[in-house]
Parts: sequence; C-alpha cells; structure tokens
Amino acid sequence: MKLSVIGCGYLGAVHASAMVELGHDVVGIDVDADKIAQLAQGRPPFFEPGLSEILTSATATGRLRFSTDIADAAGAQVHFIGVGTPQKPGSHAADLTYVDAAITELLPYLAEGDLVVGKSTVPVGTASRLADLITDSGSGASLVWNPEFLREGFAVQDTISPDRLVYGVAPGEAGERSVTLLNEVYASAIAAETPLVVTDYATAELVKVAANAFLATKISFINAMAEIAEVTGADVTQLADAIGFDARIGRRFLNAGVGFGGGCLPKDIRAFTARAEELGRGESVAFLKEVDQINLRRRSHVVDLATAALGERLHDGKVAVLGLSFKPHSDDVRDSPALDVAVQLHGLGADVVASDPKSVENAQAKHPQLRYSHVIAETLQDADLVVLVTEWPEFVNIDPVWAATLVKTPTIIDGRNALDAAAWRAAGWTYTGMGRP
Repeated sequence: MKLSVIGCGYLGAVHASAMVELGHDVVGIDVDADKIAQLAQGRPPFFEPGLSEILTSATATGRLRFSTDIADAAGAQVHFIGVGTPQKPGSHAADLTYVDAAITELLPYLAEGDLVVGKSTVPVGTASRLADLITDSGSGASLVWNPEFLREGFAVQDTISPDRLVYGVAPGEAGERSVTLLNEVYASAIAAETPLVVTDYATAELVKVAANAFLATKISFINAMAEIAEVTGADVTQLADAIGFDARIGRRFLNAGVGFGGGCLPKDIRAFTARAEELGRGESVAFLKEVDQINLRRRSHVVDLATAALGERLHDGKVAVLGLSFKPHSDDVRDSPALDVAVQLHGLGADVVASDPKSVENAQAKHPQLRYSHVIAETLQDADLVVLVTEWPEFVNIDPVWAATLVKTPTIIDGRNALDAAAWRAAGWTYTGMGRP
C-alpha cells in the first residue's frame, strides 16, 4: 500500500521507516529541508536504537523517499499525521499549529476513499474538529485517530510489534471502511492478534493522554514514598518490590529517582490539565499538578544532596555528572532531569563536567556553559562528587574500585537507584541513593 507520513520528527521518521519494513511504499514529508536531506541519505537526525538500520534498508529499496513538498502525498491511500504538539508559549495548553497546518495543506491532495490517520498527541475534541474540516473539503476522505504509544529507546519495536492498537473512527459505514483500510496497513500486527480497540474519536484521544498521566502518576507516587522513606530510614526500593508483587499494582514504573522527563510525559500531563480546565473539569485531574510538582521536586532534591555533600567546596569543587538524556538509549534532552541537575549545579558555582554516550552534542547546543566529555575517565578525573542521573549501562557498570582511583573524593549520589550500593560502599565510596538508607 502507498502511504504518506506528514511530519518526520521522532514519531514520523520511525513510523515511515517501520511501515516500509512492513511492506508498504512510503513518502515522508516535512518542512525542514535539512532534516529531509539527512533522512533521504539514510541518516537519522536523532539517535534511536534500530532506526539507522531500517532507515538505511528502506531508502536503499527505493520504497521510502522523503520530500518537502506536500503535493508528493497525492496518490497515497493512507496519510499519517505525526507532527509535534508542543506547549503554547506562556501556557500549558497544546499548540495545534502544526497539526492544523498539516491537515489544511494536505486537503487539496486528498482523493475519494483516502484515509487521514492522526498520530499526534492532541487535546480531546481535536479529531472531531479535524474530521469536520476534511468532510467539508468534499474530498471524500475520512479521518481515524490512531494514537502512538512509543517508548523512546524501543520505538522501532513498538511500531512494528505494538502492544495494542487503538482506532478512533467516525460512526457508521465510514468508520467501518476506515477500520478495514487501517487493518490492511497493520496487517502483520492484526495477524499476530495484537489487541485492537475500535472506538470513537474522543476516547482514542483520551487513551493516549490517560496512559501518560497514569505512568507519570505512578512514577511520582513512588518518588513521594521516597521522600517519606528518606526521613524515616525506610528503603523505597524494598517498598516498591513489596507492593509490586500485588498484581493490581505491578512493579514497573515504581523506580524512585530523579523523576521523569522527555518530550511526552511532562508536556502531555500539563496539556491534559489545561484541556480539562477548558472543559470545566479541572478538578478531575487537579492531582496531576501535584504529580508534576513532585517530579520537579526530585530534581531539586538531587541538587540539595549535592550541595550538602560538597559543603564549602560547592563554589570550586568539580562535579562529574553521569547522564544528560532524559532516559538511557536516547539522545533526547528535552525536559531532561539529568541536564536540569547539571545546569542547576553549574548555576550554584560548581565546576560541572557532564558525560553521556549519545547526548553531549544536543546538551551542548542547549547549554554551552557546561563542560562536557565523551570519556568516562576524563569526566571522573579529580571529581569531588559524582552524580549519576541517567542509568546508561555504561555508567551503571562502572567498576567502583577503578572509579575510586580517579576521583579526588569518593562520594556519589545515585539519582536513579541504579547502582549496587553495597559494592560502592565496599570500594570506599560514600553512597547516597534516593529513598535508600
């Protein structure tokens, strides 16, 4: 099947490449000429495990091409919309400028029976409005809202083999035709009996933001428990293990630490809150404001721990910060707790040297005032304090005995509770975790 993907950022580039992997012919379209040039050469403009391989393969076959001209979408049967929905300046609400522009510019090239498939994360009510716009155009095309549930670091896998599919469709015969056509696109997932939820537009939109809100709440819950553990001497990791055995709770996302970040969870829970307030139901998700505050508080807590550990050396001591991306296996530094901690420590006068396997360039572009290194040994050399804030395997697997020979003072703050505390203490380190004695 011939597909177009409008928007070739993180979501769109992965989706376009993966659709070719599933047997389709795809044109990816974006207004950013530099990005399109890189993708056309088989070079992803960001790091995502497995993407380089499938992008190179797809472009080599000739079944994946990229363009800056929306007219090149003409002739595709299915058009995926994967543009960004950032926060509006000075507001928590989602900015739908790019979504609206993508649909408006696509309208002249739609044909009878075409399917427009929204994948961007949008406020509830957006799909219905866009569906009316498509209907009023007289193109004969239909709209489906098909939210993505990608995890950075696993996006290729999550696109090719999703854990569920959600279709928000129009009522009646138009919706039935849409389901049939989209099932052809996802034929391999359908054949693998991937759970499929066919619902209305509003529910499909809410599924995405509700999922992110729940995950954010779960992370902030265990971080709130870490705050209590820290003043009582309890161990939040054992607490998480114990409650995680309850099948109703589960252990995943119960890892206390410096909190969540990235381009989705923080933005999406704030936009969800803003939309609920617009709908007159702000009280229904008022708890998400506290979820956000707990999350931000954990970053400040790591900075406070570092300040206490450095004492008088704060203004001239070297702090080795291990991690810059918001999570391992990604080069994404958007709203990254790790980068935030490094910047705050620098602002307090510390000599910060930060390292990350993939994110140094992105971090440097945002915060050139910090010092960076690609070499772990160089980062650790003569450090008065080490702060682990992204749990890359390269950092988690550091030999504490070796590391102790490099630093000036063997003191470490484990902002992800990812290290073996006993092993580091046995190697002579003063170890501080998050909610761990």
